[in-house]
Amino acid sequence: MRTTVEIKPIRVGGLLLPTNVLMAPLAGYTCYPFRMLAYELGAGLCFTEMCSANALKYEDRATKRLLVTTGEEPIKAVQLLGGNPAVMEHMACGRLLEEFDIIDINMGCPVPNVFKSGEGSALMLDPGRAAAIIRGCKRSGKAVTVKCRTGIREDDMFAAEFARICEDAGADMITIHGRSRSMMYDGKPYWKEIEQAKAAVSIPVIANGGIFSVEDAAFAMECTGADGIMVARYGLENPFIFSELTGMSCRKTAFMILSEQMELAARHYDETFTLAYMKKLASYMMKKRKGTKRYKERLFGSGSLAQLQEVIALIFADEADMREA
Repeated sequence: MRTTVEIKPIRVGGLLLPTNVLMAPLAGYTCYPFRMLAYELGAGLCFTEMCSANALKYEDRATKRLLVTTGEEPIKAVQLLGGNPAVMEHMACGRLLEEFDIIDINMGCPVPNVFKSGEGSALMLDPGRAAAIIRGCKRSGKAVTVKCRTGIREDDMFAAEFARICEDAGADMITIHGRSRSMMYDGKPYWKEIEQAKAAVSIPVIANGGIFSVEDAAFAMECTGADGIMVARYGLENPFIFSELTGMSCRKTAFMILSEQMELAARHYDETFTLAYMKKLASYMMKKRKGTKRYKERLFGSGSLAQLQEVIALIFADEADMREA
């Protein structure tokens, strides 16, 4: 069994991703600062948080904030959620997304309110509408990718068939979460489904789900033959996973990373957003660290960035001392 991942570039449409290690779009986390961190540590592609096309249509302020980016971001990829082909095409081709290089279409979100509205993983049950959305987004001239699941239920998997539909409609890459919609985020991924999808199409296929170590990533690649892997929540707990996978040199400590994230977030967002984001990120990064649970209350009770910085220094005291030295 392999314990390393073959790192290689991937071509997505007219773009060349430098590595085949991707960071998943995660609501509440993959804002501009975290994407820049993942890129710095070796990720080949990072996505915005899931953005509702309907909300963007009405220029909802909170949704527009998810689009914050700068010229420093090497490749800009936005994930769109929507079920109406006309609205999806309008947004993909519109001015709000003109800075972005890639449109990723969410066809995998399993949560009930999204599914019931005919969006996310519900699109896997309506291949005609799914294909129309892909074709419409392709009219933007941007690369178009799809993120989906292995199927709706464990007894009805059809990842290969759906991958062919996406490719025929013009998708440039497909990421498959190795679980069905009914499994939500639990259970062993069905790697065989991703292997079959990879064999069915010529576009790049990315394996996603259940990756919590370099060994997990290598296992997923070996089982599926996928072109790359996508890291999700473990990337929040251990951002260094990107440098561990890609061999990218990194001498920063977790304390240094959090301090830089706070500075970057404060530069591009207001204090309310920055506080909320940093509390969540610090909470993830302190997981499994001995003796840090006692700081949780102080972490979430911090009312200013200065207070939050003090608590983070306490949580990562040894690393903070290293920085001062």
